[in-house]
Amino acid sequence: MKTLAGLMVLSGVLLFSSIIFAQSTHTIDFEPGGTGADWAWTVSENDDNPPLEIIANPVSGGINTSANVAKFTARTTGNPWALCFTSSDGEFTFDAQNATVKIMVYKPRISDVGIKFEGPGDSYELYIANTVINQWEELSYDFSSQTGITYNKIVILPDNAADRTDETIYFDNIQVPDGEMAELPPGPTVAAPSPTVPSDRVISLFSDVYSNHPIDTWSPTWDQAELQDTTVAGDNVKLYTNLVFAGIEFTSQTIDATAMTHFHMDIWTPDATALPNVIKIKLVDFGADGAWTGGDDVEHELTFDANSGLASETWVGFDIPLSDFTGLTTRGHLAQLVITSDPNVVWVDNIYFYDSSTGITENIGSVPSNFTLEQNYPNPFNPKTTINFILPSRQHATLKVYDLLGGEIEILFNEVGEQGKNTVTFDAKDLPGGVYFYSLRTSEFKEIKKFILLK
Repeated sequence: MKTLAGLMVLSGVLLFSSIIFAQSTHTIDFEPGGTGADWAWTVSENDDNPPLEIIANPVSGGINTSANVAKFTARTTGNPWALCFTSSDGEFTFDAQNATVKIMVYKPRISDVGIKFEGPGDSYELYIANTVINQWEELSYDFSSQTGITYNKIVILPDNAADRTDETIYFDNIQVPDGEMAELPPGPTVAAPSPTVPSDRVISLFSDVYSNHPIDTWSPTWDQAELQDTTVAGDNVKLYTNLVFAGIEFTSQTIDATAMTHFHMDIWTPDATALPNVIKIKLVDFGADGAWTGGDDVEHELTFDANSGLASETWVGFDIPLSDFTGLTTRGHLAQLVITSDPNVVWVDNIYFYDSSTGITENIGSVPSNFTLEQNYPNPFNPKTTINFILPSRQHATLKVYDLLGGEIEILFNEVGEQGKNTVTFDAKDLPGGVYFYSLRTSEFKEIKKFILLK
């Protein structure tokens, strides 16, 4: 909000005061209908990362008579800098009128309470220790040295000290600058295609279709991104804005993907086609010791642009052979996924590893009643992919591949197909990477689908 020191009348003479555009403050009170209770709060560096809870004030009285407060559980096995953070306050700038940040805390021991702000520029943090235990206390932080600097992430470190037992810490009434949420461009109106890989061949990080592997955080403090959990047509998705790079960590329970052959992720972005816009996908394995910086960490990053399938305003499914991550020489303790992006607004869904080495089991004895041209598998691919089509009866069918201009590339099938599923393999080793189409034709049916060759 903006305030204006306006026209003042002194001794009958009109004097113009200085015009001050000050961004005001507000209080995160965790109350229903208030501020903060419905925000996305992420807990990190805290072993199994129990979520931040919004609960009834268990010790109402003294300086804090609020109905609701935030409850943070600090794990013995967590890091001393265990924390929680949010980007739901939007973007804000410190100035001379709003440089004081306050927080109420209720703690079982004396230790530093950290307040940290992150944003487009450098992060900045201050620490103040509480002076009393088992009662509410208000701590005040002077951020006047950050006047003129803009931030978009608030980080709370409730108990920045080592050698603790499992502890419960309450905090409330955080006074911070007013934020402004950037208006998002229109997003997807239809959900990403539902995965069809059988669940017994999948290790899922995020999908409504599968049971998901535990994730420590979808946006750690070291990344440069703002995260929102949202839905598209009833389907849960992750929305990253102001995205430079986003880190997804599953370090406390690493993933053994040695039996998997592919990595899959669906993305939707409004502004992908103008080169040099790119999406980069990095996988990190912590090696045999399962620990970061153990001397055996390996990683590899792949880059995708409009020439390799990145497209605007449509769901793009990346099916990447894990063998393409050539620097990822081990996959027994995968611990991090890093998404780097320009464009900086990306919706993400259906992130999983899968094994494509065995086919999908068919119901023997069922008689198909319709024509079906399935999406190739995997997609994108390099250099081979499989195309399945289903015929309701034994009849002649033609399956062809075309380039973007409609030029015929190859005839994959031109004969009598069997009733039920027919399978064709396409080897594109002699073709350049890019977008292609394949078409199935019979006397009664015609359908075209797009697929992407990555090289």
